[in-house]
Amino acid sequence: MVQSLYGDNRGSFGASGFGPSAPVEAGKEYEVEIEDISRQGDGIARVEGFVIFVPETGVGDKATIMVDKVMQRFAIAHKV
Repeated sequence: MVQSLYGDNRGSFGASGFGPSAPVEAGKEYEVEIEDISRQGDGIARVEGFVIFVPETGVGDKATIMVDKVMQRFAIAHKV
């Protein structure tokens, strides 16, 4: 049974309802501080421990971001 292997939310792109593992929602703004840099060069921020990738940022930057896409383990955002 495929559903039991992948869960109910697999493939729900752009949806904000990924349960308690995603404390952020697509389309909302957050104040964050960039804590690290990914292998691809994007800044990494965290909201309640949840990873958010933010392009064009560096470690120590404080920024207002808007979440573009929420996945099960991370989100992608841009600076506002």
